[in-house]
Amino acid sequence: MARSGYSYEDLHPGMAFRSPGRTITEADIVAFAGMTGDYSELHTSEVYARASQFGRRVAHGMLGLAFAHGLMWPRTGELRETAIAFLGISEWKFVGPIFVGDTIFVDYRIAELRDSKSKPTQAIATFDVELVNQDGEVLQRGRKALLVSKVPLSGVEASRGSRSTQSA
Repeated sequence: MARSGYSYEDLHPGMAFRSPGRTITEADIVAFAGMTGDYSELHTSEVYARASQFGRRVAHGMLGLAFAHGLMWPRTGELRETAIAFLGISEWKFVGPIFVGDTIFVDYRIAELRDSKSKPTQAIATFDVELVNQDGEVLQRGRKALLVSKVPLSGVEASRGSRSTQSA
């Protein structure tokens, strides 16, 4: 079977990635406000936002963080063969506003790759992450940690399914 993404042996500190882009829409902001209950006027009132330091409505910072996560490993499939679980975020900073119409990308690099202390078949990959817009401006940055497998994941094989044919 063909692989889909990198195996553990392929990974190394300094390895860099860029996600596909995603354009932020009005619907994204409205849906996020509804889902979270955060109807702050900076996000939902054009009149309020025009008078703010930004001059227009901005997307929720947490919306950017959520999209940054989704654009990385799940969207690219780069770590489908190895990713077990997201472990956490550290040093996350909201650096600049995200506006409707901005196309965001995630630039991320393996900063550290270390063996798990408790599970010999697993490791922890720490990534330096930057969420950037179409002009290359950094909007958010920080570190994310991911638990990775050194051995093939049974879930990947199971999700490929059986290729048996059935007779009628």
